[in-house]
Amino acid sequence: MVAFLLEEAIRLFGGALMLLIFVRAILSWFPEPQEGILRDIYYLVIRVSNTFVGPIIEPIRNLIQKSPLGGPGMMIDFSPIIAFILIQFVQGLLISIVRTIF
Repeated sequence: MVAFLLEEAIRLFGGALMLLIFVRAILSWFPEPQEGILRDIYYLVIRVSNTFVGPIIEPIRNLIQKSPLGGPGMMIDFSPIIAFILIQFVQGLLISIVRTIF
């Protein structure tokens, strides 16, 4: 029972992180609203995603920019995709540890 609850908590947390990364990536495609409630919601979502996902995305983005594939002229940001892969890996690792312990 404890193992099941821990596994579900790990899955839920990983899913929430991936959802925030996805929303952040989608919002980056659209211009910022200039006024009204839409602007307030936009900045709230950006602030929340930067708080939780920024510490994951920014180091990945910095590593990509320093690599031969990156640089200032890079048109596509691959850091969300790499973050998805890393979250999936860590999620699987944590779940296997929980299954081993319990």
